Amino acid sequence: MNGAINQLVLSVLARAPQWVKQEMLSADPIVRARAEETLAAMISSALDESPATLQITCTSLRTELD
Repeated sequence: MNGAINQLVLSVLARAPQWVKQEMLSADPIVRARAEETLAAMISSALDESPATLQITCTSLRTELD
């Protein structure tokens, strides 16, 4: 993973609400899925708000993952 993307994801994880962190550990798949979707949305939003050079890298990464 690109260093800048790694830092961005780490910053999102650091400021994630406590309920998201707790629900990521849940044994209930529905609860865990809600937390995963919330975290994915937070990361996606952070990527969209990132500087242009990082956005180019993120666009390439998203294309590879699709």
